[in-house]
Amino acid sequence: MNVYVVILIQTILGGATHIVAKSVTNDVDAVTLTFLRSIVSIIGLAALFWMRGAKLNVSPTDRKRLILLGILGTGNQLLYMYGIHFTTAANGALLYGTTPVIVLVFSRILLGEKITATKSAGIFMAFFGVSIVIFERGISLSSSHTFGNIIVLIAVIAWGLFTIFGKSIVIKYGALQTTSIAAFLGGAMLFPFGVFSASRFEFSVLNSMDWLGILYLGIGTSVISYLLWYYALRRIEASKLAVFSNGQPIVAALLSVIFLNYTLTSAFLIGGTITVAGVVLTQRS
Repeated sequence: MNVYVVILIQTILGGATHIVAKSVTNDVDAVTLTFLRSIVSIIGLAALFWMRGAKLNVSPTDRKRLILLGILGTGNQLLYMYGIHFTTAANGALLYGTTPVIVLVFSRILLGEKITATKSAGIFMAFFGVSIVIFERGISLSSSHTFGNIIVLIAVIAWGLFTIFGKSIVIKYGALQTTSIAAFLGGAMLFPFGVFSASRFEFSVLNSMDWLGILYLGIGTSVISYLLWYYALRRIEASKLAVFSNGQPIVAALLSVIFLNYTLTSAFLIGGTITVAGVVLTQRS
């Protein structure tokens, strides 16, 4: 399959994830939701492993990095599920649109990649635009809206690191094995906390749409979307792949207007425009 077709599908799935997550987190707490999502995704990945007759074959030298991917992948999901409850789906998607900048900054810090003056200007623009959206209701950490934006931004940083550290691993082991091992390890670390949280949760409050949302997050996002992301990462540079995250805010904003009765604010439109312009400038330099 053409890599850009794969990226397009992944972008649409990713954009829809923000809508689904915003809806489900109204009824399920972040730890329980991430736990349920992890169970669903592990079952899905195990089924794919069985159908393809794949085998786990990991070099001892790569185990620490795979554990790190497990922490970053599950940490990203948990932080995002917690943060999106306090902010809007459109804001969450816009914050994920900064993934290219996050990847570029950490590529400089961790990999020593050069950042030009133009890229620096783009990075500044992107974060300035995001700041407008994060603090659109005032610079007050007591605001639940601001709090949610900041938590989601931390989740995006985890996703950027998940992308950077996963590059060499996915080239060596492929998308399915890398995604599966990271999911298994992350799920194992979350398990005791998830069991405790789930044991205290009243599942009778969940309706059919909630369960469909959990299935979507577990299969549509954590299995299909993650596999497509790593499939593409194996074939193109991390920074070039990350730029396609800019499509998620557009998808999420449109779906928010249609399904969540969301009204696009002037702060979102202005901040979003500046953010996308900054990311494009960074990528073109």
